Amino acid sequence: MNTVSRIRAFNRFYTRHLGLLEKSYLGSGHSLSEVRVLYEISNNQGMTARQLIESLNLDEGYLSRILKRLETEGWIERAQSKKDRRQWLLAMSPAGYEKIATLQHRSNSEIETMLRPISENDQSALTGAMATIENVLTKQQQCDVQFHDLRTGDVGWIIMRHAELYAEEEGFKAEFEVLVAEILAAYMRNHDPDCERAWIAEQGGQRLGSIFCVRQSRKVAKLRLFFLEPQARGLGLGQKMLDMCMGYARGKGYEKMVLWTHESHEAACALYRKFGFELIDSKPERSFGRDLVTQNWQIAL
Repeated sequence: MNTVSRIRAFNRFYTRHLGLLEKSYLGSGHSLSEVRVLYEISNNQGMTARQLIESLNLDEGYLSRILKRLETEGWIERAQSKKDRRQWLLAMSPAGYEKIATLQHRSNSEIETMLRPISENDQSALTGAMATIENVLTKQQQCDVQFHDLRTGDVGWIIMRHAELYAEEEGFKAEFEVLVAEILAAYMRNHDPDCERAWIAEQGGQRLGSIFCVRQSRKVAKLRLFFLEPQARGLGLGQKMLDMCMGYARGKGYEKMVLWTHESHEAACALYRKFGFELIDSKPERSFGRDLVTQNWQIAL
């Protein structure tokens, strides 16, 4: 049996063994896709339908039908965003929270029942095999990603996507787009190719993110314009980009790297902390149409 046939056979076994093909998942009266959407909303209160589409890679029309059913049955609620009146945010209702808790308990019970006759050694082998599958596929996704310096069209794309994403996810107004444009204009006019560098992450011709190392002083580098498209998050790509940027700065003789960000960027801040960055100061201020807490971080290289 070749690799393709073996993987397809495993998929058939796995979906059948866990009951993933049943019309009513875990006896909920809903499909696996509907329950998965509910789970995603329960863990990301206030997300938009667009974010759900990007997170779960669902067809827009199919997701619309799922959301309509979940809302009709009283499991989710929609509220107009106070930051952007064009957006509608998704949240769990009390009944929805109760429902997802019941399903999670039922799922845990079924897995515990499945594992009960299996020895501890075999359970370790099972979870180890799962980790191997996840690691191999994640590594392959990262291997397919290419990095290059700025090319024609990249600057416009960075400005556009920063403006769109931060408007959608943070409620930032047009002033933020102006700031990003000013940063890039200054970089394009003045950057020193001997000690400054930009990276664009790309996969299959699609841009996924950017990161910049710029000179603040002879010994201090500044990290700027670091972001990832929603569909590229959670794959370890951000870690790879940050490691690449810091390695470049060390190689150019910088002794310290600094960055400026906002407290609301929780995932990015967690990544900075993981890499050893130290939070130097923070202060509340009104910027981009929002009340924010700005932060300055640094790390010795």
